[in-house]
Amino acid sequence: MGKDYYIFSNGRIKRKDNTVYFINSEEKKRPLPIEQIDKLHFFGEVDLNSKFLNYLAQYGLMLNFYNYYGYYCGTYYPRKKNVSGFLLVKQAKHYSDYMRRMFLAQSFIDSAAHHILRNIRRYEVDEEIINKIEKERENVIKSQRIDELMGAEGRMRAAYYESFNTILKNGFEMGKREKRPPTDPVNALMSFGNSMMYTTVLGEIYKTQLDPTISYLHEPSTKRFSLSLDLAEIFKPLIVDPIIFSIINNRIIAKKDFDIEEGICFLNESGKKKFISEYEKKLSTTIKHRQLKRKVSYRTFIRLECYKLIKYFLEDEVYKPLKAWW
Repeated sequence: MGKDYYIFSNGRIKRKDNTVYFINSEEKKRPLPIEQIDKLHFFGEVDLNSKFLNYLAQYGLMLNFYNYYGYYCGTYYPRKKNVSGFLLVKQAKHYSDYMRRMFLAQSFIDSAAHHILRNIRRYEVDEEIINKIEKERENVIKSQRIDELMGAEGRMRAAYYESFNTILKNGFEMGKREKRPPTDPVNALMSFGNSMMYTTVLGEIYKTQLDPTISYLHEPSTKRFSLSLDLAEIFKPLIVDPIIFSIINNRIIAKKDFDIEEGICFLNESGKKKFISEYEKKLSTTIKHRQLKRKVSYRTFIRLECYKLIKYFLEDEVYKPLKAWW
């Protein structure tokens, strides 16, 4: 399995023979180990050309681009080699059948609720907050429509965010959840972490026969891979949120790792590097799988979730979302 490679500087990509180089704004050159990379992440302004993109397509390598503030803005997604028209039809049918769509949407949020409760039960959080989350989790399962389900999910997450100021230390506080744009460090961390999770999930979907544009909780639309948003709901509270709690409470990240410009709070380069370092460690962490009887990484759990969906679409087995047991 290849790794993710992160470029933070401005510069350009140059290919000479079968070697690809990144040349930064100071004309310093370093080779990129293309054969060993799954995804390239560009946080700076980088010039590249179609010759380079054609070369990358041979390796199925994805390019993820982020804006000045470090938030995801798009992916170069090479032509999929692992495709199945039969599965595509099945996947679309499960969207068209409203009961089946609801089942999947509820499954994703029920898994998220499980991981949210798992997180806050590790801290001395007010029992009233836990009760609110459990109540909304029940409402998710009882919901009859997508909008009703998303309303329950929104209330559940609002209660969850209430607990953050109990969990977080070292002067970090969170008001309400603000996405566009984040105005404080905790919201900035959540937005950045969720962007990273979205691209990680998309990368794992790409390796399967699933179509990333057909989704169930989030409405499929143009210009986005909405199935990635669906599956990310499971993994954001399992992976991203515990990283945020850890790097704040263990003083890995500090206020100096954030910048604020025009009311927008975002991680500066040192902050991004610190978060990504912890994120990659988490994705590489292994857990003994109860069914497979072997250790698998958090990243592999994401791929396994894709395979479970495929089996469900092919009517081989009922979909059961991941609910961490460790």
